[in-house]
Amino acid sequence: MSIEKTKSTDTVSSGLVAGTRPSEEMQALGHFTVQCFDKDGKLKWETENHNLVVNVGLQYMCGTALTSVAQITTWYIGLYGAGASNTPAASDTMSSHAGWTEVVPYSNATRPACTFATATTANPSVATNSASVAVFNINATSTVGGAFLTSNNTKSGTTGTLFSAADFSSPGDRSVASGDTLNVTYTLSLAG
Repeated sequence: MSIEKTKSTDTVSSGLVAGTRPSEEMQALGHFTVQCFDKDGKLKWETENHNLVVNVGLQYMCGTALTSVAQITTWYIGLYGAGASNTPAASDTMSSHAGWTEVVPYSNATRPACTFATATTANPSVATNSASVAVFNINATSTVGGAFLTSNNTKSGTTGTLFSAADFSSPGDRSVASGDTLNVTYTLSLAG
């Protein structure tokens, strides 16, 4: 008599593959911090405002990093006026920005320089002029509603590369008077 033996083994195997498409996102976030001091050096008001990096600013970043667009090494900060119509748009350039109008109630011969320290190597990478703020010496009564970053130092100039712009946050428009000083810090972070 012969005995047949059979062995059986159950094997279960599974796998899960999710999100197989490569994904990398980059985000450019910037903000202006503006402090207004009166003629005696007392803080009158302060505002911190997230900006819009405009399309030509985004194009400049991509072109400089990945193609042969020449690096701009000197940047300047400008101010724009008050009013409900002061709204930066992604399509704004220095020669065409229907949503806002520059104001120049300051004695500086040109727009103040925005001198950046070396960008950090972390994620996000941060570049800021906090060690050397842009200073506006106010010489007229005016109302300011926002700030912008550009490559042209000419007051009311319409050439150069517009990088970003920001409306002042609530309560919005701010008054300045002769003898005031505006200190403006711009910070940009790139996160991947």
